[in-house]
Amino acid sequence: MERSRNRKKNLLLTVATFSAMAFSGAFAQDYNPANNTVGQLGVEVPGLAADDPLLSAEEFERGKEIFFERCAGCHGVLRKGATGKALTTDLTRDLGYDYLHSFITYGSPAGMPNWGTSGEMSDEDIALMAKYLLIDPPQPPEFGMPEIRESWNLIVPPEARPTAKANDIDIDNLFSVTLRDTGQVALIDGGTYEIQAVIDTGYAVHISRISASGRYLYVIGRDAKVTMIDLWMDPPAPVAEVKVGSEARSVETSKFEGYEDKFAIAGAYWPPQYVIMDGDTLEPLKVKSTRGMTYDTQEYHPEPRVASIVASHFAPEFVVTVKETGKVLMIDYSDIKNLKVTEIEAERFLHDGGFDSTGRYFLVAANARDKVAVIDTKEDKLVAVIETGGVKPHPGRGANIEHPVYGPVWVTSHLGDETLSLIGTDPEGHPDQAWTVVQTLEGLGGGSLFVKTHPNSDHLYVDAPLNPDPELSGSVAVFTVSELGTENPEFTILPIAEWAAVKDGQPRVVQGEFNREGTEIWYSVWNGKDKESAIVVVDDKTLTLKRVIKDERLVTPTGKFNVYNTRSDVY
Repeated sequence: MERSRNRKKNLLLTVATFSAMAFSGAFAQDYNPANNTVGQLGVEVPGLAADDPLLSAEEFERGKEIFFERCAGCHGVLRKGATGKALTTDLTRDLGYDYLHSFITYGSPAGMPNWGTSGEMSDEDIALMAKYLLIDPPQPPEFGMPEIRESWNLIVPPEARPTAKANDIDIDNLFSVTLRDTGQVALIDGGTYEIQAVIDTGYAVHISRISASGRYLYVIGRDAKVTMIDLWMDPPAPVAEVKVGSEARSVETSKFEGYEDKFAIAGAYWPPQYVIMDGDTLEPLKVKSTRGMTYDTQEYHPEPRVASIVASHFAPEFVVTVKETGKVLMIDYSDIKNLKVTEIEAERFLHDGGFDSTGRYFLVAANARDKVAVIDTKEDKLVAVIETGGVKPHPGRGANIEHPVYGPVWVTSHLGDETLSLIGTDPEGHPDQAWTVVQTLEGLGGGSLFVKTHPNSDHLYVDAPLNPDPELSGSVAVFTVSELGTENPEFTILPIAEWAAVKDGQPRVVQGEFNREGTEIWYSVWNGKDKESAIVVVDDKTLTLKRVIKDERLVTPTGKFNVYNTRSDVY
């Protein structure tokens, strides 16, 4: 720390200059170090010591690629932080190269993956990223309507599609499985466990969503590519695609009566914006920026990313959360020419969330503030902001259970510690417990991403895929819902990775998803791209292994989305 405070202020050649040159393509022509340090160059850069390494043009490009693939989702394109800590150079240069190298290697129980010890990043790439974080990030280009329309590809127009279902797939029990590192989704039959199709999509598909009719599957990759798949075709195949930016996470379709399948919406991380599209063709109709003032300090933010999106059941509205500004936008799609948006001030930094059991209240994690905001989608207003008592709530869509004492509750786990928070959601039947944490449970440990249950299940499942301990990241904890009223309820540990018997690596068990009937839950055993992965199916009643699905096409499986449960907001 002391060395950075005593450096001279004069600047002969800044690292920011290196960044700009590299991004423009001039780096390779004007400056091409192999592995030079600041001292070897004979320059002084505020915040960097003489022994701090700099990057070559090739390393810089590789660093940008890794940061986009592995880091930007939590830390932001401009590295200003949200779920993960800020990584701006005023902070990283104080921490220094050695600290960054160790942190990337070993991770932390608070949710930072152990990229090195898990084998998911090579020693060379870790060293590269420790250097990359010492220089200012490049700002990607904008991506407006001209670029969006240019990317739009109507593969099969509506009139050329089947007029009736042309296959014998039980679509309501079909699973859309993200194959993260291949840029694909696998469609797996929930009854036969057979892969019906493997479809090329965008890079690192983040979520799958289903149209109100159940016919169309919409997926969005982290590269902001939306792919629309017709599940009636034999085999199911893409019928339209479009890019809404350069990085994104969320997509949804209109569900309100009279507007079924009429519109789709996608939210981007970069540029910070959302795009409303035609629900049958993905033709882009309107793009709106989310840049603006934070709700609390009312300061301008250049990168307020669109996080989660859900479709209201009470009005023709999309519920759009804006991470950095802490706002929830109720977007009325009944007249997109004269677009009406109700802006609700909630909390920073909004992330993921889901509905309560009635479908009226939307609960969304503000995970960097350790809170959950509750939005009434019938009245379009903020109901409460709740301290969860844990570190970095990360519910996925959450889990709705009928608590034996407190009635309907919604559950979130946490990235930063082992706690699960149970929040009362019944203001009429249990008014004293509504919008408060009624019970706190302890799960496996930090690094949890998802909790899961089903109306037909008496179990509550919680994973810990980002925990650096391989035994914990390869297991799930299971609570018995009917026993939650007892003192210190215990959980059962399921050794999912052990059951999968995959070879090598540190497989991470992630994102449980029930079949339609709620009789079994599927878990992804997510391993490195060059290693074996699997899907483990658990019998929900007995908590025993039912099936292991292995196939050479199942490369890095992560998220799984059952068509019926996703369409019907069953979680």
